[in-house]
Amino acid sequence: MLSTLFAAASLLPLLASSQQLIEDPGKYGPALEVVHLYYDEWPTGIAVSSSGRKFSNYPGALDGNNTNNGSNGKYTVAELTSNNTEAAYPNAEWNNPPGGAINYTTTPPTGANYANHFIGVQSVVVDSLDRLWVLDTGRVQDPNGTIVEATVGGPKLVGINLTNNTVFQTIIFPANVAPGDSYLNDVRFDLRPNVTSSGKGIAYITDSSIEGRTGLVIVDLGTGESWRHLQGSTYVAPAQQFLAYVWGRPIYAFMPGQPLSFQGFGADGIALSADGEDLFFGGVGKRYLYSVPTARLRDNGPFSEALAQAAVVSRGQKGVSDGYETDTNGYIYHGNAEQNAISFFNPANGTDALFVRDPRLNWVDTMSTGTDGYLYFTNNQLAFGPLVWPGTDNRQRPFALFRVKLPGNGTKPLLC
Repeated sequence: MLSTLFAAASLLPLLASSQQLIEDPGKYGPALEVVHLYYDEWPTGIAVSSSGRKFSNYPGALDGNNTNNGSNGKYTVAELTSNNTEAAYPNAEWNNPPGGAINYTTTPPTGANYANHFIGVQSVVVDSLDRLWVLDTGRVQDPNGTIVEATVGGPKLVGINLTNNTVFQTIIFPANVAPGDSYLNDVRFDLRPNVTSSGKGIAYITDSSIEGRTGLVIVDLGTGESWRHLQGSTYVAPAQQFLAYVWGRPIYAFMPGQPLSFQGFGADGIALSADGEDLFFGGVGKRYLYSVPTARLRDNGPFSEALAQAAVVSRGQKGVSDGYETDTNGYIYHGNAEQNAISFFNPANGTDALFVRDPRLNWVDTMSTGTDGYLYFTNNQLAFGPLVWPGTDNRQRPFALFRVKLPGNGTKPLLC
């Protein structure tokens, strides 16, 4: 008994010292504000208009619950109507293709090819003229969890006038720009009249196809012409044997009926520099940030691909990130999943720094800078869902939309 007491007494100084050990504070930066909670469908994108209207999208390719089968009343684009409710946008008709999002008359089944209906939207963005653009992959999951291939008419870029909530332009991507195994992921706009001969501006899109057809897609908004750059280059491809951790969990990819694989998303996040002269991009399946002069991407001449690849610059490692965004400070914001954070790259000095960190953050998917001086972003638990090995869905609703005040009176850059 005495020996036990002496042993316990000898541990007291050690226990007292351990209480002084440094620990991770868990938080950093300005306070986060919860803007919206998603209780039904699983969101990726967020777009905020100058009047404060908010829009999200729900891709059927990344979550089977989002797939419209023609009778379940699902929507792949919605306006956020309250703190926790959404409504199909611009209307239910656009969100309900006849017979659903899958064409079962083909073998194997494919994505429906309706040009006037959304199939599987991956991104929504409000441009500098306060118009909403919807980027449709044309792909969704079938009931077995297989992502069906797209058909021409499905992959498209749709512009919506927010004044009267009507579609003013639809750009259909041809098969050589958006093949069946493409996955058009995110888009940014430069509406300055001098960037194209049409004078209507340009759109830059990432193709993050998990089948390997990664690259950048460029669209002349005046003519509707589109083309690809950097396809197959190391800059848009995922790293080999790439492994990330979120909340201590290893993130291996899961595909139904397939063995464990490494995370294969290549070119994904995208952001324009505040002056529109450089495009920043990177893959979810690698930690490097890249940029390329936009003039090289707008060129579609006979030597343009060689020139584009030669012009890519590595900006260094930025952590594991999905979506990117820009503000008038010139910062390139990006998620930092392994740090429960958002970081930013500063082109002025070439460094990457932490912006905000919070234990509630797990997978910052998409960001939108508002003219109100806030950065809005979705936090959707992707790393805990069925896309990750072993395919068990450990997500817990609700998913969240946050906002955080931008530093230095930053706001949305307007390229028009």
